[in-house]
Amino acid sequence: MEKLNIGLFIDTWFPMVDGVINVVDNYAKRLCKFANVTVFAPKVNKNYTGSNLPYKIVFCKSAKFFNLDYRLPLPKLDKVFKKQIKAANLDVIHIHSPFSIGKMAAKFGNKNKIPVISTFHSQFKQDFMRATKSKAITKILLKVIIKVFNRSNLLLTMNPKCAEIIKGYGYKGKIELLPNGTDLNSETDLSKQIKEIKEKYEISDGQVVLITIGRLVKLKNIDLVIDSCKILKEQGFNFKLLIIGGGQDEKYFKRKVKENKLSGEVKFVGKVYDATMKSAFFSLANLNVFPSFYDTDGIVKIEAAAFETPTLFAKGSVASSSCKDNVNGYICEAKPNSFAKKIIEIFNDTNYSAVCKRAKNDLYLSWDGVVEKLLDIYLKEKKND
Repeated sequence: MEKLNIGLFIDTWFPMVDGVINVVDNYAKRLCKFANVTVFAPKVNKNYTGSNLPYKIVFCKSAKFFNLDYRLPLPKLDKVFKKQIKAANLDVIHIHSPFSIGKMAAKFGNKNKIPVISTFHSQFKQDFMRATKSKAITKILLKVIIKVFNRSNLLLTMNPKCAEIIKGYGYKGKIELLPNGTDLNSETDLSKQIKEIKEKYEISDGQVVLITIGRLVKLKNIDLVIDSCKILKEQGFNFKLLIIGGGQDEKYFKRKVKENKLSGEVKFVGKVYDATMKSAFFSLANLNVFPSFYDTDGIVKIEAAAFETPTLFAKGSVASSSCKDNVNGYICEAKPNSFAKKIIEIFNDTNYSAVCKRAKNDLYLSWDGVVEKLLDIYLKEKKND
């Protein structure tokens, strides 16, 4: 059987790092063992070539977009990019964002009778409201992106709550659930790396190690974590919080930590790209604190689960939908007092070790297993086309 020609389309790319880029990169790295894979993405940094990747990447022009982390892709103005899409002779088109690149890919697929699959990764209504402060404009923008999603033969998303959200936006087509995964595992000896981390961030024996990991932007609700830490310190709880990542609000969070006199308890690690070091942080941590209402799933909860590290979610968040409180993770009200109280309760509870084990059993998935299912979906859609 001939290999499929698969095109993955995304509106941002490395060296920017976010959850969607992580998903597409992990898909492509594994799919290229069985298919001809091309990622179509914007050129975010002129010095970044993608030459170290095991799959093909085609860049389109982009422009600076206000003061945001993201750049604006310009596929319509890039004749070479358009020609590369045609030359790829694609059997399947998989779009991961419904903006300029995704929109072009969906139209191209419909016109040329190529199956179009889309993945719903983000809560766009929140993004639009935050950017425009207008319900009317948000409604218009949702109609624009739903036109792109409704060009799909199939939409993939991570959990039933995400499916409800996209239907609420106006999506009318087929939906299948495909959770995210991780390539991190607990099989490597991490003792050396853990020792380095403990020495660098002055972590003593007996301290509870909390981590929060992701882009350092206010929409991730990191304020709640810092406010909770202030209460934990006031109550004499012995802990260290490691904040891993970078982003446009990093200076704001560092200033807040300093103003609240938490510099001894809260440490900023920066971005961690090395898989072994990332594994060491998860292995060392006693609890992954994930208060975001923005994220639809949160790969970090799966990464943490690989090391039997449970996650604390905000009640009502989409990411918490796969968690059962005090069974395979923890959930509480998104208030500083509630979070602080819950953290103290977690480490006074004899059930903690059982929750750690259930977190791995229930939430951990490998990327290999996820991509095996994805390839079956591609083959089915190609056959049905």
